[in-house]
Amino acid sequence: MSILFSPISLRSIQLKNRIVVSPMCEYSSEDGFSNDWHLVHLGSRAVGGAGLIITEATAVSPEGRISPDDLGIWKDEHIDGLKRITQFIQQHGSVAGIQLAHAGRKASHRRPWEGGNAIFPDEPRGWQTVAPSDIPFQGDGPVPTALTDQGIEKVLADFQIAAKRALTAGFQVIEIHAAHGYLIHQFLSPLSNQRTDAYGGSFDNRIRLLLEVVERVQVVWPEHLPLFVRISATDWTEGGWTADDSVALAAVLKNKGVDVIDCSTGGNVASAKIPVGPGYQVPFAERIRQETGILTGAVGLITSAEQAEVILSDGQADLIIMARELLRDPYFPLHAAHALGDDVKWPVQYERAKPR
Repeated sequence: MSILFSPISLRSIQLKNRIVVSPMCEYSSEDGFSNDWHLVHLGSRAVGGAGLIITEATAVSPEGRISPDDLGIWKDEHIDGLKRITQFIQQHGSVAGIQLAHAGRKASHRRPWEGGNAIFPDEPRGWQTVAPSDIPFQGDGPVPTALTDQGIEKVLADFQIAAKRALTAGFQVIEIHAAHGYLIHQFLSPLSNQRTDAYGGSFDNRIRLLLEVVERVQVVWPEHLPLFVRISATDWTEGGWTADDSVALAAVLKNKGVDVIDCSTGGNVASAKIPVGPGYQVPFAERIRQETGILTGAVGLITSAEQAEVILSDGQADLIIMARELLRDPYFPLHAAHALGDDVKWPVQYERAKPR
């Protein structure tokens, strides 16, 4: 059997293979509620054979949404719709995960197909954003409000209660979103964090919010269930967050009981020059894995079974976290198994189409 289709145990959970559906924003919610689109979008990837399916960035508060159309988990009424999705995913042999997120200064934006530009607080559907410092994401964009101690406490409380709701909704994996220039990443990077209190300045201060979020989530998240953290391993910009910082952070998170680092990059600097290409982010997962011993997930233009298998066999990562290829082909795992010569179970409804 290939490594890609070998099972992996994460605390009490076993994934049937190493293919993970990456969180992908759908911008298709009203007031944070999931609907038939989310059920079909996520459910079809379970039918398609992925081992773990993680929801899009799911906002822990209304002001933490990227857009007014984001999925949310800031109130109890969101639970039932999410539970319908987790039950379907589990019925089809996959594990359901949720990414808990707060967009910080990158909140209050229009959907990509509506231009994706910022919605100012005085515009319809817009709101005042928050951040570690009052530095806009773009020079002509809305200026966020720097979080006070009271505001930080609200963020921590929002993550904690969201994790409790996630458990009630049937999720078995939580991923804390600390990447892509959203709130926690904004605290990590000296380019967006110019605070002079306990949350700014030194490396230890800048990682403080993330560590406190992890601790608050762990209060309500059972010890037998896995906890992931997604990071941007570099800002791709001089003076910003670096790969060295990411290695140091990963070591701390491992000691705090985090199970997997989901290794992405960028998103915090609008003008960053990113050398995009096949597997361009994989080296970060490899370095973090080798230097800290924590499990890592590789992302970034991974598009074939053979490419994924090489990443795993070379020890560059433990999980393959895919987005665009799984949008193009929800049944990629079934096709990948055939390409690698692995005999995996197809849904009985589709068995007649299985290659022989």
